[in-house]
Amino acid sequence: MITTLKSDVQILARLLRGRSLQGTHQQQLESFYGPQAEQYDAFRERLLHGRKRLLEQLDVRPEYTLVELGAGTGRNLRFLDQPLQSFKKIEIVDLCPSLLAIAKNQYQRMNNIHVVEADATTYQPDQSVDRVYLSYALTMIPDWKRTIENAVAMLKPGGKLGVVDFYVSADTANVGNVQHGQMTRKFWRGWFAHDGVNLNPAHLQYLQTICRPLYLKEEFGSVPYLPFLKAPYYIFVGQKPDS
Repeated sequence: MITTLKSDVQILARLLRGRSLQGTHQQQLESFYGPQAEQYDAFRERLLHGRKRLLEQLDVRPEYTLVELGAGTGRNLRFLDQPLQSFKKIEIVDLCPSLLAIAKNQYQRMNNIHVVEADATTYQPDQSVDRVYLSYALTMIPDWKRTIENAVAMLKPGGKLGVVDFYVSADTANVGNVQHGQMTRKFWRGWFAHDGVNLNPAHLQYLQTICRPLYLKEEFGSVPYLPFLKAPYYIFVGQKPDS
């Protein structure tokens, strides 16, 4: 408990300090996440909700090829129901070297799991894949629209794209089922922007435009040490058209 509390204090201090806007996007990520890489998963286990449900809704099967963009430490693979060794091929892609170092250490003995340092806006696997997903990554990528387009481009016809991320609805008409109030929108946009997380309702709108929507769930999740706060997030799964 003492170790966990000490680690949490270090993470919270980093979050309060915010993310630097100096340098390239990769340099910003490394500066922010590098010092907290070892404690990254333990803290965010209590903050990043809906990840297991996303993978369940994606209907991920061992015979499929899978890519996670903005994968960080690769923690999300542990939410898969099947043994990781049974999967045909999995690629976890991220720009942050410190987080990828954790992933490489975890999966270095699994020949079917490939850890790739690359930009989610441009990276393409050698062949089209069956499933692509992003977990709390889209809001941290400046060129988010290009990332979505790139994710769809790497899918086979009929393949599925999944996203789980923080979210606030649009100020007026909303594309989802939930309409957040003005104070909710303002508060959470400001809260997350401090750490370089952009809550943009256009993300979900574009996802529903570029893919055939199969599943959408909008929820509120708990925040560590702040029991009276619930952060809004969504889970989306869409299908690439067959042609």
